[in-house]
Parts: sequence; structure tokens; C-alpha cells
Amino acid sequence: MAGNTSTPGASVVSRTLALLYAFDERHRELTLTELSRRADLPTPTAHRLVGELVTGGALLRRPNGKYIVGRRLWDVGLLASVQTGLRQVASPFLNDIHAATLATVHLAVRDGMEALYLERLSGRASVPVVSHMGGRLPMHAAGVGKVLLAHAPPDVQDHVLANLTRLTPYTITQPDRLRQQLDKIRRDGYATTVEEMTLGACSIAVPVRRADDTVIAAIGIVVANLRRDRNRYLAALQVAAQGIRRSLGS
Repeated sequence: MAGNTSTPGASVVSRTLALLYAFDERHRELTLTELSRRADLPTPTAHRLVGELVTGGALLRRPNGKYIVGRRLWDVGLLASVQTGLRQVASPFLNDIHAATLATVHLAVRDGMEALYLERLSGRASVPVVSHMGGRLPMHAAGVGKVLLAHAPPDVQDHVLANLTRLTPYTITQPDRLRQQLDKIRRDGYATTVEEMTLGACSIAVPVRRADDTVIAAIGIVVANLRRDRNRYLAALQVAAQGIRRSLGS
């Protein structure tokens, strides 16, 4: 939370930043009252500035009256060196996978307790996909998410496994069963899902590693089923992951 932004000498920029900085991992949705309090601003001032931020696309007002970070801020955030470098390096490899499989292709990183989608190339329209670039989804039900969860710190895994939500009848919500699956993902080098995030959609994903073997992202594809072409999809992803690793260098 910001301090001293309500003083007469505080600039418009500092007050606006205080409103934006009011959002964090545990405060993704905020009412106007909460924004005013966390930014240490009078409600009328917060109302005026928030209105301008909504108009400019930096914030979005949901039907329930709460505010969330808008797409324009996401677009600006993508200019940060780490994400920009990863997306730029991965882009040609993701395009190759997309051309070869005609499937939806994802690039994701872990953001706290969720998978943050840095890139999405749309595949066959008949396969339902709920992801979007800049969106966040639970790690336990997505292919890229399971890869990221399998290589996350123990405290992150414990938190996620203690808060498993059922998204479809096939979502794994038993902590012991999912933990066994995470062990298998680390051992086999890839993850799969079968209608666990969305009915009618299956996924397969692999980790993206740096030169020091640290997992920094995951790439995956979403298709109607994996029965026939699983090995072909896996091979394409593994080749791309190795290419990204080499291109990232040290």
C-alpha cells in the first residue's frame, strides 16, 4: 500500500501509480473503496483517477463493480526485458509447432500460484480453449500448468494442492493423486491433461529450460484428443523447447 499520496504535494502521477500498485497477488480485484484505502487517497480523488484509467484501458470495471488490471497494462508489461526476450525467442518455434499441428499453442510461465499465458496461437475452432494471452489459469488442470507446478518450489506445490478446484468432472482434485502425477511429469519430461480444464480439450506440454537446467516456462498444445498423435505432438514440443533453450543461451 502507498503512503502520503493524500497530501497536497502528491503529484497526479504518484497518485495514479498508488492506485495501480494497490493490485498485487492477493488483491487482483478491488472495489473503489478498497482502491481508495490501499492507495491512501480520498474516495473522490480515487474515483476520478480510476475513471480515467478505465477510459484509457489500464483498468477494467467488471459487472460486479470491482476493478481489475486492464489489457493495456498487460501490453506495456510485455515490454519488460525478461518476458519480451522469452516471447521473442520462442515465437518462431511456436509458429513452427502451430504450422505442423494446426493446434492451439501455448507459452506460459508461473505467476505465483497460477499459470500466466505469455503467448497463444489459436488452433482448430472446434476445440474449446479458455486461455488467452495475458490470462491466468489454475496450474493443476492445464498441461503447461502441470509442468510449471511440477517444477515449482515445495511451498507453492503445497499451497496449490491444498486448494484444488474442480473445473470439469475430470479435473484431478485428490492431492495425493496429483502429487504422484507431478512426480511422473518430472521423471518423464512432459505433462498431459484429458478434459481437465475444458470438456472436449486435451493438452500435452513440456518444460522450457535455461542453460543451467532451471525450468523457466512451459510450452504446450491443446487438441481434441491425444490418442493418435501424442508422440508426434511430444516430439514437436521437445524440439521446440530445445531450440528455445539454445537460443536463450546463458
